[in-house]
Amino acid sequence: MSIRLKTSSAIPRSSVQTQQVILIKRVVLGIARHWLLFVNLLIALWVGLPWLAPVFMHLGWTSAGQAIYLIYSFQCHQLPERSYFLFGREVTYSLTEIQAAWQNTTNPFILRQFIGNPEMGWKVAWSDRMVSMYTSILFGGLLYGLVRKQLKPLSFWKFAILLLPMVIDGSTHMISDLAGIGDGFRDTNVWLQILTNNAFSTAFYQGDALGSFNSWMRLITGILFGIALVGFAYPYINDAFADIVRRSEATLMKGSGQ
Repeated sequence: MSIRLKTSSAIPRSSVQTQQVILIKRVVLGIARHWLLFVNLLIALWVGLPWLAPVFMHLGWTSAGQAIYLIYSFQCHQLPERSYFLFGREVTYSLTEIQAAWQNTTNPFILRQFIGNPEMGWKVAWSDRMVSMYTSILFGGLLYGLVRKQLKPLSFWKFAILLLPMVIDGSTHMISDLAGIGDGFRDTNVWLQILTNNAFSTAFYQGDALGSFNSWMRLITGILFGIALVGFAYPYINDAFADIVRRSEATLMKGSGQ
């Protein structure tokens, strides 16, 4: 008769499964405790990649740069006259300058293909409005980490009021572009000249260059969007993760027999 002896090193399957469950719960607990860190890191990556596209193009790493332009083309119109440029003569260029360097067209699907050249520099992979929106979310998230214990969520109406300027600015840009890029009422802003009695320079009223009315509006409304999103959503997200932390800690303590 043969006798099988159980080795002392053998671990029951149920014990292994229990340890795996505990490990998963600890991972979930760690993510829940530090959710803001992970969110800020992800947003920082998403905000930073568009700026790497012109850096890669400047260094001659064209495949990497073009890959970033392609990825962000699904999120942004990437019109060059409404984008920032790096490593060139100017930070922004007028539609006329873009047409002279690229093609004499107002077709947005052709214009957006212009990413720059060695003389003019290289375009950031998304527009100035997107830069403003997502960068403000990142900085808002960093600031939220300092004040979240004292901050209450924005009411829905305050959230809506902060979003309203972007809705107005974005929709009027879209309607204006239906008349043709460069020919709409937001390109000349004659209405604003009348309201302000031409108190500012022509460069302020016309076009999309840095310092123009249009660029200021995209910057300001983007910042307001970021403030609204963080102020409204992050407190609720924080409360949800705080509840997960409480329940996970209670479960782990129960499982350990404490």
